[in-house]
Amino acid sequence: MTPNLLNHFNEKGRARMVDVTDKDITTREAIARGEIWMAQETLDLLSQGKMTKGDVLAVAQVAGIMGVKETSRLIPMCHPLIIGSVNIEFKIDHVNHKIDIECRVKINGQTGVEMEALTGVSIAALTIYDMCKAVDKNMVINNIRLIRKTGGKSGIYQREED
Repeated sequence: MTPNLLNHFNEKGRARMVDVTDKDITTREAIARGEIWMAQETLDLLSQGKMTKGDVLAVAQVAGIMGVKETSRLIPMCHPLIIGSVNIEFKIDHVNHKIDIECRVKINGQTGVEMEALTGVSIAALTIYDMCKAVDKNMVINNIRLIRKTGGKSGIYQREED
């Protein structure tokens, strides 16, 4: 990787927040996905609404949205952003006993929202784990990745395998 791409460091090699003040305000969107694998029995309890802590996916959805909004407080070099929209969706996969999580974040701003989308997926998955751990401590959060991003100087990124 060339040094000019490592823009979170100043000329002395110390951490810095990237200066985005001269960047154009554009519509930017990022989509991230991840999954949480669990025992079939756990997935059945969750999908039937029988978890003792309540509606797991409803709580995980709100938690994921909150995570998006708090990203700059969690990731040191992320800029605080005014988020335009967040949508988190879950797909229950009974065959593979997992839940696929997708987070879509959109903004009109000077910097991208990839970290916000990735954080949204992560926090949603961690919330599912937290709410189900009493019955299944073997759950695995896996494969959190950026799927697509649009806007800004670098244009469109599309992950090839998804």
